[in-house]
Amino acid sequence: MNTISREELKTKIDRGDDFKLARVIGAWAYQAKHIPGSINIYAPEMVAGLLDPDDDIVVYCTNENCAASRYAYQKLISMGYRHVRRYTGGIEDWEAAGYPMEGEMVEHDPLLVGAA
Repeated sequence: MNTISREELKTKIDRGDDFKLARVIGAWAYQAKHIPGSINIYAPEMVAGLLDPDDDIVVYCTNENCAASRYAYQKLISMGYRHVRRYTGGIEDWEAAGYPMEGEMVEHDPLLVGAA
């Protein structure tokens, strides 16, 4: 299984690399929290409409033990997607590093609200 580290993923995002970042877990969990720029794929039948076999794809879910990203990785490879990696740390690892997040359950620092 090809994986990507938190630092490597952060670098790809910061550089503006052309890739698909997919949170592969239920719609409610995605709406609650996800890495900015992520798409949500919560069922295999959604793949065809959102991904191309030539896309550079990173899948993630909650944490290293979450089976959803392992399953999504294996499923994509078996469907002929060639450039797939799994961010094993998932949303918990990303949040623990203090990196930006989006979603309805993301807590914002009140001192930063309105600052710009």
